[in-house]
Amino acid sequence: MPDKPASEISIGPALIRELLADQAGATIPGATVLPLRKVAEGWDSEVWRLGDDYAVRLPRRAIAAPLVLHEQLVLPEIARRLEPTGVGVPNPVVAGAPAAGYPWRWSVVRWIQGERAMDAPVADRGEWATTLADVLGALHAEAPEDHPVNPFRGAPLATRADAVAVRLAALRDSGALDASDATALGDVWHAGLTVAAWSRPPLWIHGDLHPGNLVTRDGRLAGIIDFGDVTAGDPAYDLAVAWLAFDADGRGRFIVATGSRYDAATWRRAHAWAAAVVMMLLVHNDDNPAYVALGRDAAAEVIADASG
Repeated sequence: MPDKPASEISIGPALIRELLADQAGATIPGATVLPLRKVAEGWDSEVWRLGDDYAVRLPRRAIAAPLVLHEQLVLPEIARRLEPTGVGVPNPVVAGAPAAGYPWRWSVVRWIQGERAMDAPVADRGEWATTLADVLGALHAEAPEDHPVNPFRGAPLATRADAVAVRLAALRDSGALDASDATALGDVWHAGLTVAAWSRPPLWIHGDLHPGNLVTRDGRLAGIIDFGDVTAGDPAYDLAVAWLAFDADGRGRFIVATGSRYDAATWRRAHAWAAAVVMMLLVHNDDNPAYVALGRDAAAEVIADASG
């Protein structure tokens, strides 16, 4: 299992304060004196809480730098389309540029108050399944030709067949699931490869839609975060959330609420993508028990629908 890559630049309060002083003062009064603390450090970026209302998002590796740029380019329009749903997104308040020795773009976004959906019992998530369906109805609009390109998200399943085969073999070797369950996941993936690929114009997709990137508050869906993988293509990649976030009841509500927007082949591909994401969660998250637990729960949901 790969370890998290080392940061390619040292990010600390002094650097962030200097960036804020240089570029955020006119937009956020007092930005340089608001309380500042790190709240997340992933493979690609760090997130620092700025006061009560903001967060600063900074890439920690060069390979991740385009992700923040993509968010800066597309989130204003996505936020506008999603506004009627009442669900927020981290639309940049400050679209930061390289400065003070920091080489990449960075952002200040509004903090979305709430909790990660993955920390709530799966049985409770169905309460906002219809809202999520409405959000995807607003998000999955036809994208322009110059949309950000992501080689891994929204593409035909066949383009990821080799990578999934490697993950499936690693999953079997790891013993993270019973052999029969690993085989069932593989069968779901291969079933998706047999249906027609997406042939319509590419639609905007989030590209990393799972309960760790959904924010809830008081039992409602309050926000969707981490649009770094935003791209356009087959919406089936986003629709995999039906198995990643919900139990059978919630999934039924979600699918019914999408109406006739997606055909049977798209749902079959979505089921296959869910199987692929489960493999990734179980193979690549030794250092994150919450995501391993998410992978196990989602595996059960994917397998339960394998005969559907």
